[in-house]
Amino acid sequence: MDILISGASIAGPALAYWLREFGNNVTVVERSPAPRPGGYKIDVRGAAMTVLERMGIADEVRQHHTDMRGGAFLDRKGRTIVEMDADTVGFREPTDVEILRGDLARILRGATEGVEYVYGDSITAMTEHADGITVEFERSLPRRFDLVIGADGLHSTVRALAFGPEEQFLRSLGHHIAIFSVPNLLELDRWETIQAEKGRTLNVYSTRQDTEAKAAFMFASGGLTYDRRDTARQRELLAETFAPHGWIAPQLLAAMPDAPDFYFDGMSVVEMERWSTGRVALVGDAAYGPSPASGQGTSLALVGAYVLAHELAAADHQAAFAAYEKRMRHFVTVNQKQANNIKRMVAGSRFTLWLNMTMMRLMPYLPGTAKIMEKVKAEIRDVSNAVELPVTPPGLRTEPVRNDP
Repeated sequence: MDILISGASIAGPALAYWLREFGNNVTVVERSPAPRPGGYKIDVRGAAMTVLERMGIADEVRQHHTDMRGGAFLDRKGRTIVEMDADTVGFREPTDVEILRGDLARILRGATEGVEYVYGDSITAMTEHADGITVEFERSLPRRFDLVIGADGLHSTVRALAFGPEEQFLRSLGHHIAIFSVPNLLELDRWETIQAEKGRTLNVYSTRQDTEAKAAFMFASGGLTYDRRDTARQRELLAETFAPHGWIAPQLLAAMPDAPDFYFDGMSVVEMERWSTGRVALVGDAAYGPSPASGQGTSLALVGAYVLAHELAAADHQAAFAAYEKRMRHFVTVNQKQANNIKRMVAGSRFTLWLNMTMMRLMPYLPGTAKIMEKVKAEIRDVSNAVELPVTPPGLRTEPVRNDP
């Protein structure tokens, strides 16, 4: 088939790889003018690591891990409360990998031989026919495909065109997140520092690959409204929220106007009754984004792409879309529940903040700490593996067939 994928971050290239493995002609369209380097750090766990193993790129992904040594939780004045190793901070298993989002996206793209990438363009309309779907673009001429897959994130254009406005699918967690590059004022070396106040949490870290640092701001935002494309207003909102914050927040906010990678968005879970309609389907955050609070968005994207491609290889698109949803639904549900972590990440009251800080101070001295940490890791391990991956049939791979430009 001729298949169009919208989105070239994680889910898009992963899906493109497997669709090409099964002999399809694949085009990926991406709004950004070029691939985005760097980015914030993300985790790949459980079944998602199995997917990377089956793609043959797991070793390369491991070679580009962040190499974080650990982190520290700080009080309002920046004094260390407790230090932990990196795997404890992230509740990671030895087989899990933490990597910069841009590095993973680059590795995935590098594995997609024979896939056509169109940057700096976006879908504007789709018209379905009995034997295909005609797609119109902002810049390119209309083209006809057999299927269109939306892998274009939380604010998916494909989802809006095929299913309707995003407001009916996004469940807000009542919080916002902002991430951008900042000068390494703390001279961090593969280390992260986390400082919390009521309703606000600030995390600053620097990985092996960074000459700078990243600052991640999370805060309770209630009914905050703004234009999603008005970054100037978003910077103002962030500055207003963190102006009373202690520690080095003022210096970090002062660096915000010069950051080339400023990201600001609400933290939401995407909830849909179905992920396909006609010849259109969704994958990754576009279909079932679990929010950054879950830490599972990347893993859901990789597994979803793998499952969707395999189901399409086994049946016509209608049966395949139904099988994809059936196989993925439980996996999505249990991983989306991890979004409740936001209550742990951002204290909702002064009492909760005091309790969290007290527990942090006591952790090194409490005999049951190891059991508590293992319980949390076991829950994440269970949800990260809560899916039965289809097996790639032997000998099904075909030689790459490059599309016409």
